[in-house]
Amino acid sequence: MKTSLVAISAAAVVATLVTGLKDRGALQEKFGLGPAAKPAPELMMMGRIKPSDAPAVDPEYVQSVTDKIEAITSPSPSAPVAPEAQTAAPQPAAPQPAVPQTTAEPTPVPPPIVSAPPPPQQAAEQPQPQPAVDESALRYFASRGDKVRLQAEISRLQALYPNWVPPADPLAVPQNGDKRLEAMWQLYSDGRYAELRKAIADRQAEDAGWQPPADLLDRLDVVEARARLVNASDLKQYATVVDIAAVTPSLLTCSEVDVLWRVAEAFVQTKRAQRGQDAYTYILKNCTDPAERQATVEKASTLLGYQPMQALLALEKPAAGGSREFDAIRDNLARRFVAEGNDDPKLAIAPDYVARVEKLAATEGLASDALLLGWYQLRRNNDADAEKWFRAARAKQDSAAASQGLALALIARKAPEEAEDVMFRWRADSDDATATYLAATANLMALQPPADLAEDVLHRIAAEIIARKYAPTAQQFGWYARSLNQFQTAARWFETALAWKPDDEPSAYGLVITREQLNDRKAVADLQRAWAGRSARIANLEDTAALTPGAVMPPEKAALAPQKQAPQQPTQRPAAIEPLPAERGTAQQPEPEMAVRAARSAMQTVTVRRGPRQTRGCSTTVDSAQLSPNDALSRGWCLMDINRPMEAISAFEAALQSPVRRVREDAAYGQSLAYLRAGLSSNAAVAATKAPQNRQRAAELQVAILADRALSAFDAGRYRETLIYLDQRAQLQQERIDLMVLRGYCYLNLKMYDDAGRIFQAAAATGSRDAARGLADLRNATHPDVNN
Repeated sequence: MKTSLVAISAAAVVATLVTGLKDRGALQEKFGLGPAAKPAPELMMMGRIKPSDAPAVDPEYVQSVTDKIEAITSPSPSAPVAPEAQTAAPQPAAPQPAVPQTTAEPTPVPPPIVSAPPPPQQAAEQPQPQPAVDESALRYFASRGDKVRLQAEISRLQALYPNWVPPADPLAVPQNGDKRLEAMWQLYSDGRYAELRKAIADRQAEDAGWQPPADLLDRLDVVEARARLVNASDLKQYATVVDIAAVTPSLLTCSEVDVLWRVAEAFVQTKRAQRGQDAYTYILKNCTDPAERQATVEKASTLLGYQPMQALLALEKPAAGGSREFDAIRDNLARRFVAEGNDDPKLAIAPDYVARVEKLAATEGLASDALLLGWYQLRRNNDADAEKWFRAARAKQDSAAASQGLALALIARKAPEEAEDVMFRWRADSDDATATYLAATANLMALQPPADLAEDVLHRIAAEIIARKYAPTAQQFGWYARSLNQFQTAARWFETALAWKPDDEPSAYGLVITREQLNDRKAVADLQRAWAGRSARIANLEDTAALTPGAVMPPEKAALAPQKQAPQQPTQRPAAIEPLPAERGTAQQPEPEMAVRAARSAMQTVTVRRGPRQTRGCSTTVDSAQLSPNDALSRGWCLMDINRPMEAISAFEAALQSPVRRVREDAAYGQSLAYLRAGLSSNAAVAATKAPQNRQRAAELQVAILADRALSAFDAGRYRETLIYLDQRAQLQQERIDLMVLRGYCYLNLKMYDDAGRIFQAAAATGSRDAARGLADLRNATHPDVNN
């Protein structure tokens, strides 16, 4: 018949008998597993057993045992078989020693470890008394021709009785004439353990002098212990698993490989990974079933780290055809090891594993393999290789993980603009994705020279920063605005960053130098008092003299932006008047046709009646959503008064939930103004539609939105579009002097010099210094040789 999980040939049985322990009793006493000592879970699986410890055995005795076992395990028609034994008994647990720790000896220890009988001549010289052993089970399994269970029983009895010698002919053991006991053995063989317990109890109740065979009770205890161990393992009660295994060492054998797996897992889960590794090592050194050995490696790879797994894989056996035993799972092992390397940048994975995953990525084309390689290379600062694999992953399947990895690689190689674009779609997928997107925005705004960003990109970045109150990018918006000489805008962004993060010293420093350049001495003094003792450079303004409109990057930005020289602004520019807080780049054309940027115009609106003021002020941070609509409206106007439009937007949004029409109208109007002050004209137009406005307010908002769009179009270098917006605005309201100057610069950049001169002269006649400067720029553009 085919061998089962622990089927062993006659030769294997003989090998087992001749390689047993030299002193089983000493091992039990040493590690607390024998009857004389209390079981000690902490000492389990610590034995170191060497095949060389086995005593020498007479070859003639080996041959005689071989012949007898072959006769036992090959029943003939004449061999008597008990009629009650026709049902196949479940395999009993073969007792074997506890799992040893990994040893340096290359020769594996055979699975069943038993004591070999002394050679005949030694037995004659040193006779030892034969212990009283219940051999009824031996007879029972021999009569059934079940050589697997027969060998397990021989091993168990030898483990219990080191001086016991197996009978030469197990079939010669006298038959048990006790039919009720035979029935109990049958219940055990059928796996009906509860019924067996009841049968034993019933008989003891009837016959107080009768005692069940110790062998039967021991076997019953073992199978019940196995059931408890499996149940504890399923319930993840790992300490209980170890305790049960400690007191039932006969379960820790190759015939119970599932128990060994569970015990190994229990050791790992109770922070004793070395013990778990020892258990897996025992299986690979002693157990021979190929499927079980492969499953052992797979299970171990989910619990053990890279280095312990290399020790286990060193126990791999050669396979047929020059292959190796674990080739079937080597691809998945390589993936698992590379993934572990992703978690630990200091872990050195063998190049063979990385090369195997690279080959899999090329041949199978899975996005998951490309992702593994991308993260592995990124963790090791191989940004170019990481970018290659992340791009390959996104080409196969655009996902948040692939986009996040690519964005990080792009940030690392100083390409944050593409990183922001890659991550924008996935910015809300997870906390990590959000953090990556925000980091991309901060690095993008910190670029030197400043990036020439489209209006829609700036709008979406600003919207995300406001929604998430992300101070680092708000601070970078401030430096970005300063690099464009938009000092009022810069101040507002620095104030916003400080509102979200009051201890942000770089933002405070940016604010104080900006207020200094705006000649706001009171604000400078207030900031210096607030930061006294915390920032020497704020207190002394040491670096103010070195800051110019074209180079405003503080030392703190070195980590975010490359150190490049800031671009030189045109020597003749109109002075800033009252810039709106729109963070947009200046479109520049190649020399000598340098675009000239006009001044920002002030946001002029009609004063309206507002709700009651908050008596407490609005300098502290409050969640506007928790306020009543009236209080939120009042807080919104208060925030506008102290020039904090970002927070005012949220306050007006809360006020829009009011059931009172007047409150909703004021909130929609206020939110539109806040968006305009933040430079978000598109959002302002949307906000204006959230509640009906009277004719005066509607016209006022329309005029302001057109003015802001004209300024935005001019900043982007779209001069013809700027003129269209200015014409539309002029139909609603007479054009202001600053907007006339803006129109003149549009003509100048479109080389419509006559029109530009006419506009500049008309504006200069009013005493506008910006118009006079425009005339000078016009002369420089039309007669460059005269100035030279």
